[in-house]
Amino acid sequence: MVCFPLIFLLTIADSHYIAIGMTTLQIQRRIAQLQQQLLALGRLHPGSISEQYNICGTPGCHCKAPKNPRKHGPYYQLSYTWRGKSSSRFLRAEQVETMREKVANYKRLRELVQEWVELAVALERAEREQAK
Repeated sequence: MVCFPLIFLLTIADSHYIAIGMTTLQIQRRIAQLQQQLLALGRLHPGSISEQYNICGTPGCHCKAPKNPRKHGPYYQLSYTWRGKSSSRFLRAEQVETMREKVANYKRLRELVQEWVELAVALERAEREQAK
């Protein structure tokens, strides 16, 4: 087994670390781990969820009280862009947690795929060096 000094940045869950001196076997094992993590992700959805409060147009409503107004809400909105098209929709309170999990899974999917691609590039580079 040949060890090549590879230096590149990997992004994993908002933290950075540098992989130095990974062997081709170590890279292949890490790629296999990533593939297993990808299979275990579950349901996905792109986007972000925001919490909103509104003021209505009804005169005398508590949302317009001169002292201590209370806005209506919270209302939850899912916003996302897919295939170049921006979309948003409101969520019912009982849908919010499930959708948060889907959005988190989608974010994790993108992180794992990014790491996989970086490792694939490093693996190709190491194999090219090994062939010399």
